Amino acid sequence: MARRKFLCLFVGVALLLDYRFCKEFGFASYYANHMVLQKEPARAVIWGYGIVGAIIHVIVQRENTAFTHKVTAVKEGGLGNISVWNVSLEPVGPGGPFLIIAEQTYFRRVDKIVLKDVYFGDIWLCGGQSNMAMTVSQIINASEELSLASRYPYIRLFQAGLRESYHELNDLDSIAVQWSIPTAEILGNGNFTSFSAVCWLFGRYLYDKLQYPIGLVESCWGGTPIEAWSSKRVLHKCEISFSIGSQIFEKNGPHQYTVLWNAMIYPLRRMAITGTIWYQGEANTVLHTAQYNCTFPAMIEDWRQIFHQGSGGATEADFPFGFVQLSTDHHAVPDDSFPWIRWHQTADFGYAPNSKMKRTFMAVAMDLGDEESPYGVIHPRDKQDIAYRLYLGARAVAYGETAVVFQGPFPKEVQLKNSRELTITYTEELTVLELRHDLFEVCCCTTWDLSNCKWLFVPIVNHSINTLSLSLSQCHQKVTGIRYAWMEWPCDLKKCPLYGKDSNLPASTFMLPSAHNGVF
Repeated sequence: MARRKFLCLFVGVALLLDYRFCKEFGFASYYANHMVLQKEPARAVIWGYGIVGAIIHVIVQRENTAFTHKVTAVKEGGLGNISVWNVSLEPVGPGGPFLIIAEQTYFRRVDKIVLKDVYFGDIWLCGGQSNMAMTVSQIINASEELSLASRYPYIRLFQAGLRESYHELNDLDSIAVQWSIPTAEILGNGNFTSFSAVCWLFGRYLYDKLQYPIGLVESCWGGTPIEAWSSKRVLHKCEISFSIGSQIFEKNGPHQYTVLWNAMIYPLRRMAITGTIWYQGEANTVLHTAQYNCTFPAMIEDWRQIFHQGSGGATEADFPFGFVQLSTDHHAVPDDSFPWIRWHQTADFGYAPNSKMKRTFMAVAMDLGDEESPYGVIHPRDKQDIAYRLYLGARAVAYGETAVVFQGPFPKEVQLKNSRELTITYTEELTVLELRHDLFEVCCCTTWDLSNCKWLFVPIVNHSINTLSLSLSQCHQKVTGIRYAWMEWPCDLKKCPLYGKDSNLPASTFMLPSAHNGVF
């Protein structure tokens, strides 16, 4: 979409110019008719541009009743005599529609602008690369899914345009989809420029449960590494040089470090949000893979800090952050970068939340591989299961439903019963679909040094309610470690061997012992 334009009035002459340079009074780029503002208990933020010294009145009105009336002054610090005004509204409960009325008084001049059909609800930011960008028309059962769009008029959609910047922008430079009521056209034009399927389905599941407005904000770009979405603070913390372009990706474009943080995330910092969902990591299977256990947790914390500060505390300092653990790409590969990224996505714990990634939740996707995907095998079409698994995590972590099971089974105890058998006790009851011999591996060593051991496949020989036993007949040395599903394509669609009996959620990749799980 072309750069957003506004009508600016100078001594009665209408000029169509870039709003950031000419706008004497108006809202910031992502305030528009049909939008959603964050509901109570947050104090949603309204901001825009005005003449230095002017007084701004902001009124939230419904059916001729003013719910909120805020007054602020436009302060110095902008471009020439144009600067930024900012107000934090009183908390408003879910619902609508409301009018948002802003008035600027400057000497005897009064300017007025009105936003219509505005609702209060929960806002979720959806980020990442191409698997987040995939549209509804590209997923399984696309026609049926698109036909449901009109049934959800209280879910509202916004999509940031694709832009890069070498410095942090105050406001978005481009908007692909301004706040809109869902339509089949917006959700699925058959290419990666329409609205995100994962984001839409996640929001739809949430709306079905919550029954109040949901605002979905998409900001993603296919093929991009985490370094592009991270600030210099994150890269410095993780000892990644950002003074030199990547040697793997082209030197120019969205793969450059920090450029998408600067242009597509930082400008949203004043927006009060409930949380974020994230689908990214494929690009980092070939770039700084070993550092992902630093960059990902550090990026989460950095986003949280900046959004909390930018919104004046309206966005929680530890807002919920959900992510998709990578699916698959190739059956046979020369390295194990995919399982390493899956492991590092959890900061080497194997599960989320954990002590390094608090208030996070994870959707495991390694059992959703799609060999027939016309968009490339790396783009599985089953986005419904991915979104639903994220939805379960949001219910538990963001909305405090303690009875919701959102994690698959994970080992809580590993015992060497004798030299021939290893028993693993899991956190929940198991459904064992197949007694596979090629998904569990043990590390056989003469010493306790994991780096010099030999990994051997060991078969499942027995299982009970929440335990399973592995044969160690092939290991004639010390067993110093164990790992599960340490391969890029561990199983066919929904046919991994281990699932939770009640949740039907897959067990995730793990490696023990690790820095956080000393079970041996």
